[in-house]
Amino acid sequence: MAAKPRSVFRCTECGAERPKWTGRCEACGAWNSLVEEVVRKPRAAAHGGARGAGGGPEPVRLDSIAADAMPRWRTGLAEFDYVLGGGIVPGSLVLVGGEPGIGKSTLLLQCAARLEAAGVPTLYASGEESPEQVRLRADRLQEPAGRVHVLAETVLERVIEKAAGLGARVVVVDSIQTAYTADLEGAPGNVGQVRECAARLMRFAKESGPAVLLVGHVTKGGGIAGPKTLEHIVDTVLYFEGEGTLDHRILRATKNRFGGVDEIGVFEMTAAGLLPVANPSAAFLAARHAGISGSAVTALMEGTRPLLVEIQALASRAGFGTPQRVSAGVDHRRLAVLLAVLERRASMPFGDLDVFVNVVGGVRLSEPSADLAVVAALISSVHNRALPDDALFLGEVGLGGEVRAVPGARTGGRQAAPDGLELVRLEHLGDLAHRLAA
Repeated sequence: MAAKPRSVFRCTECGAERPKWTGRCEACGAWNSLVEEVVRKPRAAAHGGARGAGGGPEPVRLDSIAADAMPRWRTGLAEFDYVLGGGIVPGSLVLVGGEPGIGKSTLLLQCAARLEAAGVPTLYASGEESPEQVRLRADRLQEPAGRVHVLAETVLERVIEKAAGLGARVVVVDSIQTAYTADLEGAPGNVGQVRECAARLMRFAKESGPAVLLVGHVTKGGGIAGPKTLEHIVDTVLYFEGEGTLDHRILRATKNRFGGVDEIGVFEMTAAGLLPVANPSAAFLAARHAGISGSAVTALMEGTRPLLVEIQALASRAGFGTPQRVSAGVDHRRLAVLLAVLERRASMPFGDLDVFVNVVGGVRLSEPSADLAVVAALISSVHNRALPDDALFLGEVGLGGEVRAVPGARTGGRQAAPDGLELVRLEHLGDLAHRLAA
């Protein structure tokens, strides 16, 4: 009779292992993060056997390695290459996460088509679609994707075997949640399978040299599904963001060992695929109307380049009950703080007003430098007076009502100059309130 496989409970946040389930992880303190995982001793052949003495790599001096020993592969999608830091690094492991239907598979299929056209052998391993279904999607694109090799396979060992046999320099795995290895029990997508498959793909990339691009699904909370260690294993983590009802998509780097973090690339979703947007600021401000109250422009420092976006606010008399506070792209807790500062420091009562704040284009504000633009849009809406069309609001609002300078103010001002905007300089938000009230 075969022995019953051993089960452990592993934390999806920190990877800690426990013999039985508990509501709270004792290592990191996360609640309801322990997931059952079936463990079985792997076969010796799964890892290719242990290296013998003297069989491992020898240490080398960094100055003995040529600076151009590892040139990057450019996909031809300017925004994608920009976010990666100049192109795909050979031997790297890149994780692309995003909500369902946002365009992850389309983006990577376009990259595969352009890499093949540039002479870089590419394998597209799809665990969610058949080759016929991938062909239907490729027919809608402007990219000549006919030369891309497609493999409908979920067994990881076969994907690695076919990639090595093909001599692929770039391997796309769509998605990591559908891949599994026969050396571990459990369904694809569980904690053990995802972690082990990612670790083996990492070893394959480092030892054999091809770059591996992984597609990762996200949870309801917006994080990539699977163990948190998945993001620690990979070299680069990219998030593909955007509203399903809008045409623009934002590719954001939250981790990059070969480039800058917090870089973003902007794409436009069309019937022919994703098109890079050369000037994101102009795209986000294209539909802005002059002379309308409640509209302000700010500059977000995303990586090494600022991005101009429009913030809209609407304050109206509450019809019944508790006034509403609705925000899209602005943290609702930060909005509550700014409203309290306006009431206390600028004598503007919001207790009986419904407040709606929206960032145009589906952009999310995470920097305090956008505080002044949010406040300016709110003051403009309350007084129903439009702000100057050429004004750029950039600054952090303190609890005392003071406006503090931010490190990227000069860079944001230089970016705004070609667009006909001028940086507004204020010391206290009460100054702006008095100007619009006069």
